Amino acid sequence: MLVYQDLLTDDELLSDSFPYKEIQNGVLWEVEGKWVVMGAVDVDIGANPSAEGNGDDEGVDDQVVKVVDIVDTFRLQEQPAFDKKQFVTYMKRYIKLLTAKLDADKREEFKRNIEGATKFLLSKLSDLQFFVGESMHDDGTLVFAYYKDGATDPTFLYFAHGLKEVKC
Repeated sequence: MLVYQDLLTDDELLSDSFPYKEIQNGVLWEVEGKWVVMGAVDVDIGANPSAEGNGDDEGVDDQVVKVVDIVDTFRLQEQPAFDKKQFVTYMKRYIKLLTAKLDADKREEFKRNIEGATKFLLSKLSDLQFFVGESMHDDGTLVFAYYKDGATDPTFLYFAHGLKEVKC
């Protein structure tokens, strides 16, 4: 299994169990998330509740909740939305921090294509949700989520150059 960690914070952000599609000249990865139900599980152990005096209203009060699989699996933390100025400020700092961590080939590829990816994200800014890894580190990679036209499940966007592959 492959896990993708944030190159800046080592937070786990994705794994190969969630297939991705490269967009924006490979700078962004697009990953489909899904709403899933977590919580109460009805386990039949073969006992006869009526004979044992257990009614339907007795037992554990489990709460069923719907979560997005990627957010839940990687413990992503939602952040407040950015306005255009805040987003541009974040991107400038992020590009500077990430560029310093990349090898020469990846650095050139990243520099060549990040402007297009930034413009793409800016065009969707009002529709984006912002997430960071579990550590909630200020300098970490942002993960973006939005709903495509008519979709009921979110689509996530990752900076491909901000991820490092770790074999588990």
